[in-house]
Amino acid sequence: MTWLRVVLIWFLLASPVAAQDLDTPILIINRERVFFETLYGRRLAAELAEQAAEVQAENEVIVQTLTEEERSLTLRRPEMTPQEFRAEAEAFDLKVQDVRRARDAKTVELQLANTEARSVFEERVQTILGAMMIERGASMLMEERNVFLSVRAANVTDAAIARIDAELGDGRQ
Repeated sequence: MTWLRVVLIWFLLASPVAAQDLDTPILIINRERVFFETLYGRRLAAELAEQAAEVQAENEVIVQTLTEEERSLTLRRPEMTPQEFRAEAEAFDLKVQDVRRARDAKTVELQLANTEARSVFEERVQTILGAMMIERGASMLMEERNVFLSVRAANVTDAAIARIDAELGDGRQ
């Protein structure tokens, strides 16, 4: 009898035909998919990835330069007095600390840009999702990760992606 119940529940939840007829006061959405699968979200993600790649390339050049500078100092050490070496070593250490602070600031700047871009995206998309809720008679929109069990019709991620693409395109307008 339990097996029959499981099959019946699965059929009711999985059947798109049965689910389409239900009024769904709670809608479900996958926010990550909405971000990464819409034209707008993909454009933002690509721009942010490009910025991150630029920072990484800059970091690699800086590391290479500092490594060469350190190697040069090490090779010149036998020809230097202890005072000369200590002065150059301290200057090099200060330079490395300054570079590290600047790179850390650049990383924080990139993280803030990412957070800001996602926030603006969420704000612009929220109006569209709100309209979808009203049109479908829903009182709540939940993140898919927080849902234990639902009917397929409650998940509006695909419809939201299509609508966001239709209304916002890549978000430049």
